Amino acid sequence: MKKSVPFIIACLLLAVFAGKAQQIIYSEPDKDDSRTLNFEILGKLNGKILVYKNYRDLHYISVYDNDMKMVDKIRLDFINYRVLNTDFIQYPDFVYMLYQYQKRSIIYCMAVKIGADGKKIGEPLQLDSTENINYASNNKIYSVINSDDKQKFMVFKVNTKNDKVHILTTCLFTKELTLIKKSRLNINMPQRNDFLSEFALDNDGDLICIRASGTATNDNINKISLITKPALTDNYTTSDLKIGNFFLDDIRIKVDNINKHYLITSFLSKLKRGNIEGLYYVLWDKQQNKELLNATTTFTDEFREDAKGEGNAKTAFNDFYLKNIILRKDGGFIIAAESAYTSSRGNTLNRWDYLYGSPYFTPLDYYSWNSPIGSYPWWRSNTYNNASMLTRYFADNIAVISFEPTGKMEWSNVLRKSQFDDNTDNYIGFGLFNTGDQLHFIFNVLEKRNMILTDQSVAPSGQVDRNPTFKNLDKGYDFMPRHAKQVGARQAIVPCQYRGFTCFAKLEF
Repeated sequence: MKKSVPFIIACLLLAVFAGKAQQIIYSEPDKDDSRTLNFEILGKLNGKILVYKNYRDLHYISVYDNDMKMVDKIRLDFINYRVLNTDFIQYPDFVYMLYQYQKRSIIYCMAVKIGADGKKIGEPLQLDSTENINYASNNKIYSVINSDDKQKFMVFKVNTKNDKVHILTTCLFTKELTLIKKSRLNINMPQRNDFLSEFALDNDGDLICIRASGTATNDNINKISLITKPALTDNYTTSDLKIGNFFLDDIRIKVDNINKHYLITSFLSKLKRGNIEGLYYVLWDKQQNKELLNATTTFTDEFREDAKGEGNAKTAFNDFYLKNIILRKDGGFIIAAESAYTSSRGNTLNRWDYLYGSPYFTPLDYYSWNSPIGSYPWWRSNTYNNASMLTRYFADNIAVISFEPTGKMEWSNVLRKSQFDDNTDNYIGFGLFNTGDQLHFIFNVLEKRNMILTDQSVAPSGQVDRNPTFKNLDKGYDFMPRHAKQVGARQAIVPCQYRGFTCFAKLEF
């Protein structure tokens, strides 16, 4: 049958758009980018992709064009000491690199401005320093947080030497690196196992964190307090949050700058070291300085059946940890949690075996902090990571839950996967990308002995769709989706390994 001209044109347009839908563009492997390379994807600045790379004492910024061809590689030769840690804050046309290093008995925290061409702008600026470190430190002592609008950021450190009082030192800066306020606070720790966690900064420059109490360091939490510090004062307020007869685990904070709210959420159990039963959440009003909502949701048997892996429904959520909290414009929120655990010589490690619960959480300790780029997020002893002991990492199903502004669970769904790898978790887990109309979850799946990168999306209604396979999925590339970064409305950069070299791929949704 003869086709009409408009019909043929429509088909050609559909073919063109389909060809652009899901594709991958790879960078060429660099002979200097070995498998053990440390890296950080900085983002897209003026149309160029910037990636920080570190190998031993060498530091570089690699600049890629839109086709992922390296156009420049700049050595950061102003770094003359062994760097303990790096953090980056990206802006549209530049990025701040914050780094710390030790010289004799002093640890310095520095900042330098990097332009879209990968070159420094001006000289490094000292933000703070810590004296009398009478040992060669391998760990950072400063942490960096920034407001959502990135107009302010904070450098802070916590001294936990005294069990009764933890000393919190904060330095609040503007986008122009101007110091707004430096404060030194003595945070009382009434109970022996109290600790500080989940620091956040709102757009006004106010600091928020959680003081948690438990019967033991790695046990369930039976008391939490919200600590708030206004930007321009040297004082803080402590507000105890009601828990009831529950025990909490894996606490998270999310700042809602639009509504001036703080969202605190956590998994809960009814018994100490008991099965995870559901979620606890508090909505705190900043302006009224009070709770607007304090509620819990118990998971249904149907949801447990849906989320369980090979175990039974009662223990379905015992290995789940909160990974992402997405705030909705209407005041509701969406939570994404992943099942993660390890085993060593047949001994499976669950949430009770990790020093501080979640493998995605790093505790604040003035003298013990380690967060290497592109490495394990698991906070625990290296007992199981020596050459003679095989550690197997697992990452299974992803649970996605949507809540209404009133705190009522709106819908839930599960993305099914089963992943494991030996002595590294770089290739398991997932990356999450928000394209506005959908949440995209990318992760590796095993098909015919090959790891294939797949994309599953969740619609606002909760429906899960498995999207078509990415074009240009060349053999030999092993993707690391957990270290990916979204650089545009529908673009993401994913690191990968190719024949022993680290390279980077641009995904276009």
